[in-house]
Amino acid sequence: MRIMCSLPSHESLVAELREVRRRGLPGLRHCARDALREAATAAGLCTGPDDEQTGIEELLGAAVRRLAGGHPVRDDDSSDPLARAAAHSFGLFAARRGVPGTDRRKAAAAVYGVTTERFRKSQEHDVVAELAAAVLAVARESDVRQQTGAAVELTTPAPPVQTAPPAHTAPPSPPARAAGGFPARRPAVRPVTAGAAAPAGRITVRVCPIEEVRDVDILVSSENTYLEMSKTFRPTVSGALRRAAALRDGSGEIVDDVLSRELGVWLRTHGRSGRPVRPGTVIATSSGALAAQGVRRVHHAAIATPVGGGDRYHVSPAVLGEVVRTSFELARHESEFLSLPMSSICFPLLGAGRGGLPVETVARRLLEAIRAELRRDPSWSVLVVTLEEGHARLLTAASSAP
Repeated sequence: MRIMCSLPSHESLVAELREVRRRGLPGLRHCARDALREAATAAGLCTGPDDEQTGIEELLGAAVRRLAGGHPVRDDDSSDPLARAAAHSFGLFAARRGVPGTDRRKAAAAVYGVTTERFRKSQEHDVVAELAAAVLAVARESDVRQQTGAAVELTTPAPPVQTAPPAHTAPPSPPARAAGGFPARRPAVRPVTAGAAAPAGRITVRVCPIEEVRDVDILVSSENTYLEMSKTFRPTVSGALRRAAALRDGSGEIVDDVLSRELGVWLRTHGRSGRPVRPGTVIATSSGALAAQGVRRVHHAAIATPVGGGDRYHVSPAVLGEVVRTSFELARHESEFLSLPMSSICFPLLGAGRGGLPVETVARRLLEAIRAELRRDPSWSVLVVTLEEGHARLLTAASSAP
């Protein structure tokens, strides 16, 4: 049995991070770093002196992404201010690694709209303390994952009846890069295969970006009620799937924005261009480039109603059950009338991102609705994906709730 690596104290990490913030990443070799080395080793990011500095830098990048909810960090309002300030403070944005400490602090202060001195005396303490906590969380979860794996299977009352069709084969996807500039590495997380590997009538929870899912017939995307997908650079499920499904030429330029184009055709055909659809509406499109990963269809669930001039969204918890029911109905219809032998479907935590719903609420509502559908038709296998280990644990807890 593998022995868990020891983890440093939060206080020791805070002390070392303060020095690293002052010197910057290029000066890391001159800083006290025993605690950071222990954490990077536990996270599986370094094995000795040769890769120690690189491992610590990757650990800090992973911790900042954790502060941003598991998403790549951008220097705009789409990212959490704490994560943005941390990325500036430690020079983690692209082309900012070697910026002097005074300039890094000034950029971090600008995130909060305060003076550099005010930031130094107030917000900077919170940024460093929260980053230290995120470092510990990344290290602890990575160490546990290396022992036990990230997957948790949730069996439903429906008895297994048959396995899904044979999985498709496809070449591996290229490694993702964070839009903010530093690598979007997620320690020990690999593309997921479901379908034939997942027994029928069963729900499986995986820690994985939805755009990296392989060999699942249908991926479900959350959209606003205007069915206008997120921009390709946005750290959302909609943006990630739009980006992954787009067809590109040899230079990487998008030549066919498949999902957005097909949604536009549906809106024009049904007279809904520029007009909202009813929350709970689900529209199917092809999968574009995701077909190479064994994905057949993408279901676009209109769940988020823009409010406040479009700056915020409202999602009713009740719409989640309707989306699950509608998506299964649509899947059965397409399987029959399009002659597509589909039997697996993947849901993200609908409404738990910019929709603002508590993860506990989403987990409970989503699993209740999925269980009901599998009792009705146990020939399907279901994958639920999340970027967060903590969210996977909440899904597990929700599965055992009465």
